Amino acid sequence: MKRSEKLIHTIRENDIRPVARVYFLWRTILLWVAFTAAVVLGALAFSVILFCIQQTDFDLVSHLSHSYLEFFLGILPFVWIIFLIVFLIIAMTSFRHSPKGYKLTRGRLVAYCAALSILTGALVFLAGGGQWLEQAFGTRISLYESVQEKKVKIWSMPGAGYLSGVITAAGDSTLALRDFKGKTWAIDVSGAFIAPVLRLEAGEKIKLVGETAGENQFKAGEVRPWGGRGARMRGPIHGY
Repeated sequence: MKRSEKLIHTIRENDIRPVARVYFLWRTILLWVAFTAAVVLGALAFSVILFCIQQTDFDLVSHLSHSYLEFFLGILPFVWIIFLIVFLIIAMTSFRHSPKGYKLTRGRLVAYCAALSILTGALVFLAGGGQWLEQAFGTRISLYESVQEKKVKIWSMPGAGYLSGVITAAGDSTLALRDFKGKTWAIDVSGAFIAPVLRLEAGEKIKLVGETAGENQFKAGEVRPWGGRGARMRGPIHGY
């Protein structure tokens, strides 16, 4: 039996039928939709990671008695890092199975997909999307611990020298502060470093580095804005 006859016999025996062109068209469309969606979702995850990094008090590391590793494990947004990795994998898989995806090496595919998500995510972050998305998760998903909740935990350790809250009254060298647990403190800020951007007035959210000086009293060595370096922050904090 000739080779061509064997091929015809195999086709008839296995009832092999041609696939409609529309199948390949829709397959390509779905692959590109999956790729685009994965890149966009990865970008959103990266924008939240950037927001979390922006809100991290790296100056606090020099004051911590715990190790740097403990500090970074406490503040890293693991959920969003996992989201970013998952969406990058989906984007790479979708592109790999596209009609011309085979032309890219694995290394270039990873680099291109990551660069696209990172660049788009940076633009989303600059537009405020990272903060909005992170706060939306913190408000609507009870199991999710927002970056603000992590900050409150770190800055609610007066015995270790860290205190934060809302100014309720301000004098020349003293403040009245209500912390995020509802406790009122008398703060001595004489001789303390006060961030230039701060206005020590009622309603301002601040964080303090110093030491307790008695019952409900705190001697501040540093007074900084709650929202981070160069930022002022008013309005509610989720859960407090």
